[in-house]
Amino acid sequence: MLKSFCLSWALLLAAVGALAAPPIAAPLQTVPTLDLPRYMGTWHEVAKYPNRFQRDCVADTSADYQLQPNGTVRVVNRCRQADGRFKEAVGQARAVGGPGTATLEVRFAPAWLAWLPAVWGDYWVIDLDPAYRLVAVSEPQREYLWVLSRTPTVAPEAYHALRQRLAQQGFDLSRLVEAPGAVPPR
Repeated sequence: MLKSFCLSWALLLAAVGALAAPPIAAPLQTVPTLDLPRYMGTWHEVAKYPNRFQRDCVADTSADYQLQPNGTVRVVNRCRQADGRFKEAVGQARAVGGPGTATLEVRFAPAWLAWLPAVWGDYWVIDLDPAYRLVAVSEPQREYLWVLSRTPTVAPEAYHALRQRLAQQGFDLSRLVEAPGAVPPR
C-alpha cells in the first residue's frame, strides 16, 4: 500500500512538473534564402535583446555591410553613447554554407585571430520581408536578437507583425527593448 501511495505521488509530481516546465522551442530556422548583395548597406537598430557588447549604446545604433571581392562582408557597427560620442566596431562576416544561405558568422576580433573558431559568432537571418526593408537576426540558442530596418523608424504594423512571428519562433518578447523613437505609436 505504501509503495502504491509513493508511486502515485511520484507520478503526480512528474505530471505537474511536466505541465510547469517551459515549452521547448523548435530549432531556430533561417529564412530560406538570402540575396547577400541585396542585403548590403546600412541597417538601423529598431529593437534588441540587451547584451554586454552594446551596454554603452544609448541611441542611433546602425550596422553597415559591404560585400568584399573575396565574398566576405565588412561589418561596421556604430552607436551613440551617453556622452554623445559615437562608438564603432569593425568586423567581418562570412557565409556558412552554399550560395543563398542565411546562415553567417561574424567576428570583431583582430584578423590574425580569425583561425580560432571561438572568435566567430552566429549571425542568422531569421525573418526578412520581401523588400529587404525589415529583418530579424539571431543565433541558434535565441540568446541574442536584433530587429533592423533600412530606415531609423519602422511602420508600427510591420514591426508588430514581425513581433508576432518572433513569438511563434519561441522568442521571449518581454526581453525585447526598442530603440528610442524607432517605433511610432499605432
